[in-house]
Amino acid sequence: MTGGQKAGRGRGRGAALTFVEHVGPNGVLVRRGSRRHRKHQEPAAGSTWWAPAARGWWIAVLFAVGSLLFAVGSIPGYANAFGSSRGDAITYFVGSLFFTTASFLCYREAVDASLPAQNPRRRRFFVVQPGRIDWWATAVQLLGTVYFNVSTALAMADNLSAQAAHRHVWRPDAIGSVCFLVASALAWYEACHGWLAWRPRTWAWWITLVNLIGSIAFGVSAVAGWVSPVTGQVHNLDRANTQTLIGAVCFLIGAVLLLPERTEEAA
Repeated sequence: MTGGQKAGRGRGRGAALTFVEHVGPNGVLVRRGSRRHRKHQEPAAGSTWWAPAARGWWIAVLFAVGSLLFAVGSIPGYANAFGSSRGDAITYFVGSLFFTTASFLCYREAVDASLPAQNPRRRRFFVVQPGRIDWWATAVQLLGTVYFNVSTALAMADNLSAQAAHRHVWRPDAIGSVCFLVASALAWYEACHGWLAWRPRTWAWWITLVNLIGSIAFGVSAVAGWVSPVTGQVHNLDRANTQTLIGAVCFLIGAVLLLPERTEEAA
């Protein structure tokens, strides 16, 4: 990118975190939202629906596939189609891998949009940039997907004890759900430049809204899916599956909307 850029400065530290000021080659100062700046670092390649050379396209597709697998896995009767819960657990695990891959690309997208001084070696996988709200949102989201990897992987094990199911399956799932909720709240704040906003004409507003709703549903699912460390019984399996389905559908919608956001005109 030509010219220089710096973290936006405005009234209040919170608002400042959601903007980036870019000085163009003609000396004009342009102030853009940090999400728009991150999503439009380069001109959009390919078409809206087909652009395998673009990272943003892969983020959308990977999130969509992961969401679809979680939605399928939570459909009533799906586990019975395999004769056991193992096939259902495998579906969730594969879906979690898609989530993690997409989340890592989101994290790298945020890191690559940072100031050169914050990331002098752009090939590094992991950096710490606590002064940026998008770094926090993507890093916490990535951490949440890793917890989902652990939870869904161990759920495939046979004959888990009640205590092991509580500690190694439910607990990572609950932590992952909390991470998703925090990350979605930060993404919402970033897109709205505050906690409340009405911007239905922007893709970012809809994407962060449906993702926030989906994260709330995942949180309710984690509460309903509490596993007793004594009996191994799930608190409310039907509600857990229903809320997982709702959350997965919301994430699927948000993933699909990432495609037109990627190719919208970057004003």
